[in-house]
Amino acid sequence: MNNNQVRGAAVVAAAAVALSALAACSIADQKQSSASNDASQGTVTVITHDSFSLSDDAIAEFEKVSGYKLQTTAPGDAGTMTKQLLLTADSSDIDAVYGIDNLSAGELSAAGILGRAVSDQVWGDDGDAPVLTEDVYATKDGGTLIPIDRGDVCMNIDNAWFDDTGTAKPETFDDLLKTELKGKTVVTNPASSSPGLAMLAGTQALYGDSWLDYWKSLLDNDAKVDAGWSDAYEVDFSAGGGEGAYPIVLSYASSPAFSGGATSSVDATCVPQIEYAGVLKNSSNPEGAQAFVDFMLSKKVQAEIPNSMYMYPVREGVEVPSEWAQYAKLPAAPIGVDADVINQNRDSWLKEWQAMFESHEK
Repeated sequence: MNNNQVRGAAVVAAAAVALSALAACSIADQKQSSASNDASQGTVTVITHDSFSLSDDAIAEFEKVSGYKLQTTAPGDAGTMTKQLLLTADSSDIDAVYGIDNLSAGELSAAGILGRAVSDQVWGDDGDAPVLTEDVYATKDGGTLIPIDRGDVCMNIDNAWFDDTGTAKPETFDDLLKTELKGKTVVTNPASSSPGLAMLAGTQALYGDSWLDYWKSLLDNDAKVDAGWSDAYEVDFSAGGGEGAYPIVLSYASSPAFSGGATSSVDATCVPQIEYAGVLKNSSNPEGAQAFVDFMLSKKVQAEIPNSMYMYPVREGVEVPSEWAQYAKLPAAPIGVDADVINQNRDSWLKEWQAMFESHEK
């Protein structure tokens, strides 16, 4: 098993380098193409995760109001994007970033690749500057990341299963260890999924030095660990659209909005996942990068975020869809996690978790 892991790590490393080269070439080609197509406008190039999605109308508004052509590149999920950004940090081909979350912000802070962005600019016809519900993330060297949206990671439950069986619904992480819930929980691997990493960080913050003991107890209670969210929610979860056998799943606070109330999130297990936008220190177009940040905080974009990217807007006064307001309210007191603490300990935590998991599976 260890030899396979070593080979797997080598393949991943080689793929990351190849991806870096391809993405760098792709961005350069895209910038050259954009410049030739519209020489009268500058271009702002933004690296994002692959869940970035805005309407054509919103993008057209950005280009009209800012005067910049928007070019985005999405190498993969948030983890892949972070690695890509760190590999190409010295390049000036990328101006801004969107999708870095509070679980990985410390990596960018430590790398010293962020410039300073602000959050108090008025966008177009909005009329006033945004007031945010989340704090700006400040790096040690004066850089900043501006919060754009929030999507808490929480345990979700299949309400019908609990009602039909007469089983008490879990209210805490400790409840998942009860005998009557043996073999009823599916979570995701923190080494391969961002919800899994959020749960690891949350349990570490909650249980301190005993966090690994909690995971051991959870596995002893026959919890299943999937590689990613799709397998856990869409296949193994009993209310996820398939015929799964697990009525408890690691997902998001927003998930019940899409189930029409058939599911609920367990508030005491929620870990905030805040996504940021920022300006890169080596940007060749810092003004355009700041304009992109302003745009992401605009009323139009913030109102689109729930349905387009399944996150909660961070600008005060922005209404969420009725299903969100009814079924998917953000928890009032989520588990607090510290980006710098996560960055300092991520590798050691994951090694400890992996060793524990492999030992349990033998």
